[in-house]
Amino acid sequence: MIRTALASRPARAGTVVTAAAGIALLAGCAPSVSDAEEPLTDSSSTSESSTNEESGGGSTGTGTYADGTYTAEGTYATPESLETISVTVTLQDDVITDVEVTGNPQKRESEEYQSKFIGGIAAAVVGQSIDDIRVSRVAGSSLTSGGFNDAIETIKSEAAG
Repeated sequence: MIRTALASRPARAGTVVTAAAGIALLAGCAPSVSDAEEPLTDSSSTSESSTNEESGGGSTGTGTYADGTYTAEGTYATPESLETISVTVTLQDDVITDVEVTGNPQKRESEEYQSKFIGGIAAAVVGQSIDDIRVSRVAGSSLTSGGFNDAIETIKSEAAG
């Protein structure tokens, strides 16, 4: 009779526990199931905002911000380049009723992610209070969100004045 050496029971149990802990740890690194907007938990950002311009409206609703259409630029860094997007939102009673984002990507990969972001941002923010908007990932694009959030902060400052 041939006998094969088997690991002792405590060694097998330790291996199982270690494997389960590794799987649990890696599950925390996985992207979310939905590519929709997710709340941002880190308040730091690698982007900076630029120009702001009010381009219409101006009547004051019942909210904190003046109703109207506002445009601002947001800049964010990618591993390959520094990118800028232009964000235009229409506000009515502090609620975003329309959003338009345009980009000028410097790299092919940036073009892909900006395009995905632009295609999904309206579903994430239209109908929401501007004070509740802070996106971290839209349609799989996370870096573009930094530029968008900075542009929104600039717009909030302009609309409050």
